[in-house]
Amino acid sequence: MDYRSRPLNIVEVCHVPPFSNSFKSTLTEFSLPLNFSDIFNLKFPPVQNIFFYKLGESTTTFFKTVILPKIKHSLSITLFHFLPLAGYLSWLQNSEKPIIIYNTANDGVLLTVAESTEDFDHLYSEVRYASESHPYLAPLFVSDTKVSILSFQITLFPNKGFTISSTFNHAVLDGRSLSLFMNSWAYICRNLDENVKISPSLLSEELNPCFDRTVIPGSEGLEMRYLNYWLGLKLPGSDANPRSLEPIPFPVPTDVLRATFGFSREDIKKIGERVSKLENGNQTKPFSTYVLAYAYTLVCMVKAKGLKNNNKVKFGLTADCRTRLNPPLSRNYIGNCVTSCDVLVEAEHLLKETGVVYVSKRLNEMIKGLENGVLEKAKEKVPYMDVEPGVRVILVVGSSRWGMYGADFGWGKPTNIETTTIDVGESFSMMESRDESGGVEIGLVLKKNEMEIFDSLFVHGLKV
Repeated sequence: MDYRSRPLNIVEVCHVPPFSNSFKSTLTEFSLPLNFSDIFNLKFPPVQNIFFYKLGESTTTFFKTVILPKIKHSLSITLFHFLPLAGYLSWLQNSEKPIIIYNTANDGVLLTVAESTEDFDHLYSEVRYASESHPYLAPLFVSDTKVSILSFQITLFPNKGFTISSTFNHAVLDGRSLSLFMNSWAYICRNLDENVKISPSLLSEELNPCFDRTVIPGSEGLEMRYLNYWLGLKLPGSDANPRSLEPIPFPVPTDVLRATFGFSREDIKKIGERVSKLENGNQTKPFSTYVLAYAYTLVCMVKAKGLKNNNKVKFGLTADCRTRLNPPLSRNYIGNCVTSCDVLVEAEHLLKETGVVYVSKRLNEMIKGLENGVLEKAKEKVPYMDVEPGVRVILVVGSSRWGMYGADFGWGKPTNIETTTIDVGESFSMMESRDESGGVEIGLVLKKNEMEIFDSLFVHGLKV
């Protein structure tokens, strides 16, 4: 069943520029280069998330007179602090590399405002078709030579709540950058003085973004290596123009279900202790590694019907490099600063009772390998890899350390956050728990029969 054709009332489509005043002069035009990690992600699809806000007092009148004006005004102020994100990515004919360009005369972000009569509670809390989310996603302008960086859609569900969906260009931002932007936007909105409209609120120190694009020591040559890779890549269905900024098209299945599974601190402790016992008490790994290993193993067991012992499975994740570089970058660096990591394992190890032990060991070895040099690892990678036949690839996106649930705009923190991007491919999302510190949420998109198996394995596994 495809829910993308469901009617949605588009109330407004507007352009939100950065706030401006006479107290702080801004450049009328400037550009920023991309770093090696940006170019690594140059042609990957935009990343999309939906933040669900349950709100009893969400009548159309209250939404239009209180919520929407504050959200729009605070977005403008937030862009004042994150000025480059109001621009766009461009690849001019006379430019060797794509660059970020900002021009105050024209720039800002696209904001769509809509209303929906769909069941809000069903959307954020129940197992459902993944395509049911698609009407609430923010469109992003994309062309051969020019791509927007950010866009948002706010959808009201009268008397129930509202959603804020974000779509961002993966060549300019990573998940940590989005989290900082959303938390900054929410901070400004909930602290907005309705009587003061001329001077933007100052951000707290922990939210101040860093756009320093000084060349990262040791990364020389990586930008052009990755760029030349994209220029030479030929994929069926992709644009014939090698300099096109159009993302690689990935098919989106319409027959898959979406669900969120939560690990409490007690669940994580139990998994860690069980794995430690199977390892003869050798508990040296962070508990987050056990959560990943457990989720990876369950997904593989769900897919076991199509796996043979001699098949191989590749587990992949992205690791934040900000603190792993020498010297380290600011934790509030805005841009991509991640590296992809993967480990190839044989299916026969995954389908045993000790599969989670094996996976946690391999993941731990992979993560520890980053300590020997992030840039050295980056030099071994190419952005898009053809996987040999018989190899299943399972990816995890996101992190439990980004604090996404801190995005409280003044009416409470999100009831749920969905990483809609996992609709394509065999992947799952990872995020901190909404309900307790130290908990973790896993978002999954699977076929109906696979989701039923995963749910059964998940519940049984935590009770054993």
